[in-house]
Amino acid sequence: MIPRPELLHDLSASYALSSGATVSGDLVDAVRVALPRLDLRPGDSGEIDVRRDPALGEEAYRLTVGSRGVEIAAGGRAGAFYAAQSLHQLLPDASYRFSAGASWAVPGVRVEDAPAFAWRGLHLDVARHFLPKREVLRLLDLMAVHKLNRLHLHLVDDQGWRVESRAYPRLHEVASHRPRTVSSHYGEPVTYDDLPHGGYYSLDDLAEIAAYARSRCVTVVPEIDVPGHASAILAAYPEFGATGEPHEVLDRWGISPAILSPLPATVDFLLTVFDELLGALGETPYVHIGGDEVVLDHWAASPEIGAYRESLGLATANDLQAWFLRRLADALAERGARAVVWDEAFVSGGLREDTIVMPWRGMGVGRRAAAAGHDIVATPVFPLYFDYAESGSPAEPMAIGDTTTVDDVAAFDPAPASWSDAERSRVLGTQAQLWSERVPDPRTVDYRLWPRACALAEVAWAGRAQEGFGERLARHLGRLDALGVEYRPPAGPRPWQRRRPHRPSELDMRDRMARIEEMTHDAESTRPSV
Repeated sequence: MIPRPELLHDLSASYALSSGATVSGDLVDAVRVALPRLDLRPGDSGEIDVRRDPALGEEAYRLTVGSRGVEIAAGGRAGAFYAAQSLHQLLPDASYRFSAGASWAVPGVRVEDAPAFAWRGLHLDVARHFLPKREVLRLLDLMAVHKLNRLHLHLVDDQGWRVESRAYPRLHEVASHRPRTVSSHYGEPVTYDDLPHGGYYSLDDLAEIAAYARSRCVTVVPEIDVPGHASAILAAYPEFGATGEPHEVLDRWGISPAILSPLPATVDFLLTVFDELLGALGETPYVHIGGDEVVLDHWAASPEIGAYRESLGLATANDLQAWFLRRLADALAERGARAVVWDEAFVSGGLREDTIVMPWRGMGVGRRAAAAGHDIVATPVFPLYFDYAESGSPAEPMAIGDTTTVDDVAAFDPAPASWSDAERSRVLGTQAQLWSERVPDPRTVDYRLWPRACALAEVAWAGRAQEGFGERLARHLGRLDALGVEYRPPAGPRPWQRRRPHRPSELDMRDRMARIEEMTHDAESTRPSV
């Protein structure tokens, strides 16, 4: 199984389970949603019996298969859902394909299981390259198979805004598309593909995505990245920028100096947008507000913004950035949501105590955030940025860098033993990031995510990759085949997966991590690259 359960004992008896079997008990819906291809029927008694056990945690379960059938005890709906996913992995690969009237022998087992971490996430950047709703729903299904439970949607960046706004319609009418996209490698003369790109989710789409996610025990974490990465927003509404000058949706990659104004009108604008977003998503416990790669030059140069900063009693533009993010976090707290930020916002200081920090620049800054009393989600570039290539070979499709392998992900420790108990207790979990500058379509999404996300699922659920992970992963690939996942084969890409060749990097990933982690000791550590 992937992820491997905490306890798994083989039993001598087995049971024949057929599609259309009956499921009974307290949490029938969770089991039926988890096993759609088995076409289970609710009933008063049946082959699968599921009961709530208040002594278990919400996501914990016991699964027993014997001669009398399948018995599930779960602490809550999530536990029953995950028990059903484990049951499915006891069946042949063919059970992941729809087949009316099929029957399978289920080996006798006793499983006792609960996750090591509450936050088991995947991040999907739909701002650089948009993915239609159907692809998000499909990813949620694949996350559910692997017991991943947080989908972080990066909904805005310089290259696009991806949410309908009825209060500010130019956001989806203007900011959601660009006329072309850069096609050259970094360091080459700039060329473009001259193909329009765009798209956005209607508020109804977001409501559907959130409901679909909840039914599969996944929480959607929307990200509206502010105050930097603002070219697309300012292409629609330049009056909310620090300079008021016109902007265009960016057609190339990198960090832009475009920045929102911190003045009250901008805050009101953002809160209106947040209210629309939360109204569509429904109960939303977390909202990511970014705070990363913010270039403060325009704030420092603006007399109006400088006077506003002084009126607040703040000494520097950096202090104003911290104040701005805390103002938004306070407003989100009033709406029942915790703010989440990238680690630059922690380095700038002034965060609410309940703000969650994602230390993308390394576990060193993550430890500092944990020691300061912040919950963290481990998200370091190495090994959890899945836009990096899986080998330093030109046979790979073009990637932002290399090399991050399945084994690298499997070796990751989200809560190192060298940390104190108090620091380790602040680790909510871990999450992989798929930035999409070099991920232009759904087939490339599959290639980049899988099977590395299988290793992530094991680490996030079990706390570390368990014994025999490599052998279990090789067996698991048959399930991915049945599900239609176009993953990267262990031997390397298939001919049609190569596409534009990768340019191998001469910089070792560990050297790169040391460099960017050193940056976390400077509160003003990012500058524009375009």
